Amino acid sequence: MLTRPRTRFDLIPRRVRVHAVRELSGSLRRTTFRDVDGADPAAPTSLAALRAPGPEDHVKVFLPDPATGVLHAPWIAADGGLQRPADGVSISRDYTVRATRTVDGVAELDVDWVLHGDEGPASAWAARAQEGDEIVLAGPRGSLGVPEGLGRLTVVADETGLPAAARWVDAVGPGVPVTAIVEIGDDVDEAHVEAELGRASVEILYRTDGPGQVEEAVRSLGGLEADELLVALGEAGELVPVRRYLRRELGVGPEQLSISGYWRRGVVNLDHHLPLDPTDPD
Repeated sequence: MLTRPRTRFDLIPRRVRVHAVRELSGSLRRTTFRDVDGADPAAPTSLAALRAPGPEDHVKVFLPDPATGVLHAPWIAADGGLQRPADGVSISRDYTVRATRTVDGVAELDVDWVLHGDEGPASAWAARAQEGDEIVLAGPRGSLGVPEGLGRLTVVADETGLPAAARWVDAVGPGVPVTAIVEIGDDVDEAHVEAELGRASVEILYRTDGPGQVEEAVRSLGGLEADELLVALGEAGELVPVRRYLRRELGVGPEQLSISGYWRRGVVNLDHHLPLDPTDPD
């Protein structure tokens, strides 16, 4: 049985600033963060103290009030949870930690964003972000690692799941075969997807070709091997039939699946911790 090691961390808000912005491909943008000026690099609140070892580890990103530009930072309450200020707008979204590193002794962290105009506050902020802008990152609070004994990995993702998919490819090591199915919009270059996923065998689907492609692509792979893990990350509506096929038709156990809806059409700020399919929450 595949078992993923679990690690818990203290929940710590960290105030950071944009160090660099990089256009990746079409609607994809990467921001590199460093500690704010004057921060103590040895303090628990520094980026150097942040740990995100698991491929799907994420932080809660707190953004400035879109109307005023004021950043209302949260703090840790007595119960250990995050407390938001009552006298200001506090907007947050969850984002995968794409990478962490140290450059010339300075800790850095990358977050990749999918831009879709001003329809959402995160997209609107990321589209205008520039060097020196400040936000708050909270977490990760927990981490799920790569299961021991993994023999094969299949990753299913769209643009929102691409950072985690890329981290999965890096995390499993060169001895584990990886198959990736990625659905993208027309403005995302195939070359970027293939570069992010490195040595994986990649099948790219275009969203404009219509719904149902992701399920068909997963069905075409056949069943999972006993030591295989399937990770699926993206739009919840596309992943529900994938999960039903694997769980109900093939009888794949939950220990071989990691399926998470990062967003859902028509839903604002979807909680990806909720069951993907309420009719089958296991």
